[in-house]
Amino acid sequence: MLETSARLLALLSLLQARRDWPGGALAERLEVSPRTVRRDVDRLRDLGYPVLATKGPDGGYRLDAGVDLPPLLFDDDQAVAVAVALQTATTTVTGIEEPALRALATVRQVMAARLRHRVDALRITPVARSASWDAKKVNADHLLAIGAAVRARAVLRFDYQPVSGADDTAFVPPRRVEPHHVITWSGRWYLVAWDLDRADWRTFRVDRMTPRTPTGPRFTPRELPAPDVATYAAEKFRDPGMPCEGTAILHTSARNAAERARGQGVVEELGPNRCKVTLGSWSWTGLAATFAMYETDLDIVGPAELRSAAADLGQRLTKSSRADE
Repeated sequence: MLETSARLLALLSLLQARRDWPGGALAERLEVSPRTVRRDVDRLRDLGYPVLATKGPDGGYRLDAGVDLPPLLFDDDQAVAVAVALQTATTTVTGIEEPALRALATVRQVMAARLRHRVDALRITPVARSASWDAKKVNADHLLAIGAAVRARAVLRFDYQPVSGADDTAFVPPRRVEPHHVITWSGRWYLVAWDLDRADWRTFRVDRMTPRTPTGPRFTPRELPAPDVATYAAEKFRDPGMPCEGTAILHTSARNAAERARGQGVVEELGPNRCKVTLGSWSWTGLAATFAMYETDLDIVGPAELRSAAADLGQRLTKSSRADE
């Protein structure tokens, strides 16, 4: 069981992460009794945090919004995550360099000594991608305007910069879309939206967008043509030039598989430690080797060319390992 001070910090972190918490759920997460939760809530109130009691069958708690709060507290992992995020944010968003440095200094100043040492050990020098990669930072104001339209479910109008080499003197009417998600993919920011003029789903690079004001009317969100936005993005950005594509069941979590895939495949969760991964490659042997690099047990679904290449690769590796015997 956590000590009282650590438990109060954990309780505050939970209240900040979700609007309403049933008392029983808080007790379970903190591994204490509901009576202890009530006492800890009273302690937070004594410290100036406006924790409201909510009505319902089980009763619950909510951290009131729209009022002045005492300085927010972070647990160890949250503090380090904030510091790392502030150090790397400037690689993809322009106009926030100086505010990000000031925010990092402020966060570091109020950290406990043990956390400052951890953050100082994670000093990061953000380096932009090379010019040949054609990466561009997004405008912070544009990103906020687009995000606000997504949150408000309001039709967004924007000018879209033509691709390099296109005729940029011709008049191009503004695009009109129902914005649904802002995503990042391989270091770039994108808006996933329903294009009203083309009656289809589209993805737009945020660095090429200039939002217009005011926004349009509210809309009812449409269903994506995929189970979730991550799957949609993976399908959208899959390289169509890869001649070999195959699927395998990996005996690992979908999260672990997605981290290793790094945006180069489609990951579908099948269970806590089981997922289906579809990848592409320039050769069947290369594809088999890529699946082997996941360093976990796997079952190849297909096609037959992938299974054959995996068998051949296994035989070659086994033979090479016995070369000195």
